[in-house]
Amino acid sequence: MPKAKLDHAYVLTAWCEPDANRTIHWDTHLPGHTLEMRPNGTGTYIFRYTNQQGRQRQVRVGAWGLITPEQARKKAAKLRAEVELGGDPAAKKQEVRGVPLYGTLAEQHLAFAKSYLRNPKNVERVLDCHILPRWAKTRVDEMNSRDIAIWLASLRDRYAPATVEKIRITLNRSFELALKWETPGVIKNPVRHIPRPKYNNARERYLTEQEAARLQQATARSSNPQLKNIVGLLLLTGARKTELLQAKWEHVDIERRSWHIPTSKTGKPRRVPLSQAAMDILNGLPRWDKCPWLIPNPETRLPYTDIKRAWDTARDEAGLPALRLHDLRHSAASFMIEAGIDLYAVGRILGHADHQSTQRYAHCSPGLLMQAVEAGAAKINLNWSSAP
Repeated sequence: MPKAKLDHAYVLTAWCEPDANRTIHWDTHLPGHTLEMRPNGTGTYIFRYTNQQGRQRQVRVGAWGLITPEQARKKAAKLRAEVELGGDPAAKKQEVRGVPLYGTLAEQHLAFAKSYLRNPKNVERVLDCHILPRWAKTRVDEMNSRDIAIWLASLRDRYAPATVEKIRITLNRSFELALKWETPGVIKNPVRHIPRPKYNNARERYLTEQEAARLQQATARSSNPQLKNIVGLLLLTGARKTELLQAKWEHVDIERRSWHIPTSKTGKPRRVPLSQAAMDILNGLPRWDKCPWLIPNPETRLPYTDIKRAWDTARDEAGLPALRLHDLRHSAASFMIEAGIDLYAVGRILGHADHQSTQRYAHCSPGLLMQAVEAGAAKINLNWSSAP
């Protein structure tokens, strides 16, 4: 193997020996610095060394002809210094190549979510619609708190605070999983310490008795023959939309006036007592042979996947354009509390995991607050307006 000082004059005449696949020219002034020439006349500067474990390693410095001998020597000298200090440049380079793009981490995150979440589509939607378009092709070790914080702040001009918070939580979860899985390049979670802006996302929308009557009439006129039944049962039971649309006849005990919900948002089953008004709806529901669903689509005999168009039309006709289907659940709780039912019982019916979730219905119920001030005034029993 030729040995010489790999200066400008020497490398201009560097050659590959006849009948050889390559010829390595070793630098006599910098240990490990080499020039590898091939039969086709191309060459590569390569730094060779032995690591702390006694293994022969090499790192590509650059292509002969594209970088100067001086540039190649400077880079090789830096690598030599790193080795002398106990480093392993080749292992470091290999480790960098092993760092995945966020797109790969997102795939792993979603696969894990599907293994235990009842509805992983929420995670998939946030990843596909918001996070991946921005970060899919970015290496995870290049994602830092500053850039992510600036990006999240920019989203607040286009999306509701709750939407941005879902994005932050999902991205945070990705990196928590990466840490748990010891993903190469992830040594900390860059989302963890990004401040969460304070916002009030609570909606105080409850139907009045008059509004409920208008909604009943509008749903009865709907082109969807099942809409009036769906809306009526949601308002009379306080159930969630998905719980009702997935309900089966086998879950209903007509004799005991009870509806068993096997799977809920909290992951726990519950039983909902059925009022006479709810029973009247159930007794009037159409039924089909071999169709197990409580309120299926009459055309397909399968559960509805979307009733948005029929719902939007009915609520607009009722003069309630801002009303959401989920507000029927809120209204059911409000009506029960205004009727004097205690929070514990209402929470049991709604399937709340704790009383905090039920408490806000009592705080926000206008009728109950009015009862409170009227009761306080009656207790004082003084006519302040006629005082001398």
